Amino acid sequence: MCKRLDEAFFHRDCLKVAPDLVGKLLVRRLPNGVLLQERIAETEAYRGEEDLACHASKGRTSRTELLYRESGIIYVYLCYGMHWLMNVITGELEQPQGVLFRAGVVHNGPAKLTKFLQIDKQLNGDSFVTCADLWIADDGIRPKLCTDRRVGIDYAGEKWKNMPWRWMMESE
Repeated sequence: MCKRLDEAFFHRDCLKVAPDLVGKLLVRRLPNGVLLQERIAETEAYRGEEDLACHASKGRTSRTELLYRESGIIYVYLCYGMHWLMNVITGELEQPQGVLFRAGVVHNGPAKLTKFLQIDKQLNGDSFVTCADLWIADDGIRPKLCTDRRVGIDYAGEKWKNMPWRWMMESE
């Protein structure tokens, strides 16, 4: 039995939410009613203005405004001018943090995952808690996890690029 994740799940620090999302199901309802789903295989946490890899490290801007909102908000942004990446906002209101959906079991990259799920800026600012077209479900799967440093953030400096804030399903 799948249960949709509620606001309380996301209303925790990103360092708690990120590992707990691994193994959950991203579910997308397309305009024609077709349901797509993918099991989350990898996440990365981004934690506040002090985290130089977090978009909020540059302060509050029109781009980062969603990071300061309530937990469960969908944050979609364009990367390299061509790839949509998706995050969920976590933690307390006005404390910017979130979790990037880094990979699914089948689609092994954040852009491949959003492309498969047909996610773009139209879902930006909606909520995983209430959205009829995109949610996260828990079917009870609890995979073994391993951690590593985050990917593609060399610009953030040694301390932040080496934080072990990426969680992945362990290979069997």
